[in-house]
Amino acid sequence: MAQRPEKIIALPPWGSLSTKASSLWTDLPVAMAGMALFYGLLSLARYWQAPVNTQIQINLSPAALPVYALFSVARIAVAYFLSLAVSLIYGYVAANHAKAERLMIPLLDTLQSIPVLCFLPGVMISMIALFPSSQFGVELGCILLIFTGQVWNMAFSVYSSLKSIPREMLEAAHLYRLSWWQRLVQLELPQTAISLIWNSMMSVAGGWFSLMVCEMFVLGNRDLRLPGLGSYLQTASNAGAIGSIVWGLIVMVAVIILIDQIVWRPIIAWSEKFKFEQVEASEAPSSPVLNFLRRSELLSRIARVSVLPVCEELTLYFARGNASPRSNHPEHKLAQWTWRILAALAAAGVLYAMGKMGVMLTSLAPSELRNMFWGAGATFLRVELTLMLAALWTIPIGVIIGLKPKLSAIAQPIAQIAASVPAPALFPVVLLLLIRFGGGMGIASIVLLLLGTQWYILFNVIAGASAIPADLKEVCVTFRLSRIQRWRKLILPAIFPYLITGFVTASGGAWNASIIAEYFRFRNQTFSVTGLGAMISRATDAGDFPALLAATVVISAMVVTVNRLVWRRLYALASTRFKLEFT
Repeated sequence: MAQRPEKIIALPPWGSLSTKASSLWTDLPVAMAGMALFYGLLSLARYWQAPVNTQIQINLSPAALPVYALFSVARIAVAYFLSLAVSLIYGYVAANHAKAERLMIPLLDTLQSIPVLCFLPGVMISMIALFPSSQFGVELGCILLIFTGQVWNMAFSVYSSLKSIPREMLEAAHLYRLSWWQRLVQLELPQTAISLIWNSMMSVAGGWFSLMVCEMFVLGNRDLRLPGLGSYLQTASNAGAIGSIVWGLIVMVAVIILIDQIVWRPIIAWSEKFKFEQVEASEAPSSPVLNFLRRSELLSRIARVSVLPVCEELTLYFARGNASPRSNHPEHKLAQWTWRILAALAAAGVLYAMGKMGVMLTSLAPSELRNMFWGAGATFLRVELTLMLAALWTIPIGVIIGLKPKLSAIAQPIAQIAASVPAPALFPVVLLLLIRFGGGMGIASIVLLLLGTQWYILFNVIAGASAIPADLKEVCVTFRLSRIQRWRKLILPAIFPYLITGFVTASGGAWNASIIAEYFRFRNQTFSVTGLGAMISRATDAGDFPALLAATVVISAMVVTVNRLVWRRLYALASTRFKLEFT
C-alpha cells in the first residue's frame, strides 16, 4: 500500500519574522506618539475656546509645573512654525529681488531691534478686540509676541544663506532651466538648511528667554497673565520664592533636554547631507532617534502615499508653468496691477499712521525727549560693549564646537539650555552677588545683556564652522598650514557670512533684552539704570503710549542708521568676497 506523501508546510525564514517584529516595535511607539500629539492638540483647542479668564492665579506648587510646561511648549511651537513660514518667504523674496531687498533688510533689522514690550500694547489690544469672549485672543496675542522674538534671526539666516549660493550652482540651475520650485527644493532650501536649523534652535531658546514677559504682563491697570512656565517663574521672582524658581528652572531644563534629543539632534544629523562638500567627512553627527525613525515602516509608507506624490505633482505643475512664458498673459498683467494697487493702499496707510503718530508725539514735553535721547545713547553703548565682550569667547569656542561633531553632540544641548534659561530668573542671584561684591545695576545690566545676546553669535559661528567642507579641511592638513594660517585662509572667511548674521541678530537681541536688563523688580523693589529699555518698561507699566511710541521711533532711527552704515556693507562683502565658489 503506497504511503501518502506528507504535507510540507513552508515556514517563513527567521529573518522575515524578526524584521516584522522589529517593524512592529518601531511603528508602535510612532503611532502612540502621533495619537498623543493629536490628543494634546485637541486639549489645547478646547482650552483656547474657553471663556476668557482675567483673574488667573498662578499656582507655585511643583505639582502644577507639568501642565504649565505643556502650555508653554505649545505656545513656543506654534510661534516657531509661524516664524519658519514667514522666514522662508521673507528671506526668499529679499534675496531674489533687488528692489525689495533695499527696503526689506533695513525693515527686518529695525523690527528685530524693537523690544517685545513695544509690540505688546498693540498686539494684545488687537487680539482681545478680535476675540473678546474666548481665551483664544489672549493666547494668540502671547503667541504673536513670542513670534516677534523668534522670526528675525531665522529670516536673516535664510537671506544670508541664499545670498551665499555659489555662482556656479546658480549658473547650472539656469542652464538646466529649472523652475523656481525646482530651484527652491533642489538648491536654495538645501543651502539654507544648516544655518536655518541652528538659528531655529536659537529662536526657540529666545522664545524661552522671553516667556516671562509674554505670559505675564501688565498693561496700564489691566493684569493679563497666562498659565505657563514663564508666568510661574515671574510670579516666583516677584514673591522672592527661591525654591519655586529652582523648581521652575529644573522643569524648564528637563523640557529643553527632551526637545533637544527628540527634535534638534535628529534634525542636525539629517541636515548633514546638505553640506556642500566633495569628500565625506570622517566624523558626522548621529542620532539614535533619527535611526529609529528611519526604521519605521509606517512613516515610510505615509511618505510614499502622501508626501512623494504631492511633491511630484508640484514639480510637474511648476515645470509646465516654466516652459510657457506668461509675461504678456492677461492674468500676469492683472497680477501686476493688483500688486500696484495693494502697494498704493499700503503707502496711504503708512502715511496716515505717520500723521497720527506725529500728533501723539506732540504731547511729549521737551524734557522727556531730552531724557529719551540720553537714555538711547546709554543703551547704545551698552549694546556695543556687550557685542564686543560676547565675540571674545563665542568665536573661538563656536569654531571648536562646529569642527568637532562629537564635541558638538555634548556642547550643543548645554549651550541651548544656557541660552533658554530666562535671564530674569537668574537676575536676582546676579544682582545680589554684584551688590555684595561692590557692583551695581550698571554692571548687572551688561551681564544680563550678555546672557540674552551672546548665544546668537555662538550658534551662528557653530553653524558656519560645521558647514565647512571636509575637502577644504583636508587641503589644510595636506599643505601643513599652521593654526594661524588656517584661521586666516579658511575658518574666518568660511564663517564670515554666518558671523555677520550672528552680530546683526545679537544686536537686535541686546536691544530687546534692555527692557529687562535696565529695569527689574524683585521682592517689591524696583532696580533701574539710565537707558531706553528702562523708559520703555516704565511707559508700559504706566500705559504711557506717547512715550512708548517715541522710544520705538528712536530705536528705529538708530537701527536704520547702523544698518546702512555697517551691516549693509558687511552683507555685501559676505556675498561677494567670502562666498564659497570653485572659480
